[in-house]
Amino acid sequence: MNVKATLSPDDLARACADAMWKEDDASSGLGMEIIEIAPGRAVLTMTVKPNMVNGQRIAHGGFIFTLADSAFAFACNTHNDRVVAAEGNITFIRPGKLGDLLVATAREISRSGRSGIYDVRVTANDIVIAEFRGHSRSIGGTWLPAADTETKQK
Repeated sequence: MNVKATLSPDDLARACADAMWKEDDASSGLGMEIIEIAPGRAVLTMTVKPNMVNGQRIAHGGFIFTLADSAFAFACNTHNDRVVAAEGNITFIRPGKLGDLLVATAREISRSGRSGIYDVRVTANDIVIAEFRGHSRSIGGTWLPAADTETKQK
């Protein structure tokens, strides 16, 4: 049975995100939340907590990178292919501050064969604080087995 033919693209993306979220202790442990999922797109949020600020008393770049990387991961896994990061780069534009709600919006730029390119914009109070670009690689396997997908359709 073809999972992609059974579910709408939006439902497939959501089901993949739900399956992935169940196994993602890092993102949930940092207090991230999935706000939006669509094919090739994900929006995640995270509030900057006291244990996330550095000696400058601003959000540690590693936490901003982690949020962007998680949004990237959820966006590139929306097609029911298991995908991992091959590369990720970030440019910090402005600092995040204690208490800021960071919003990471990931979008698919290109997907061909086993490779993809995704851009992630991280904002705080609608101000861009970082831009991330990730390159993905499919590793084989799926998030949803055919039997699970059949059951969800009934």
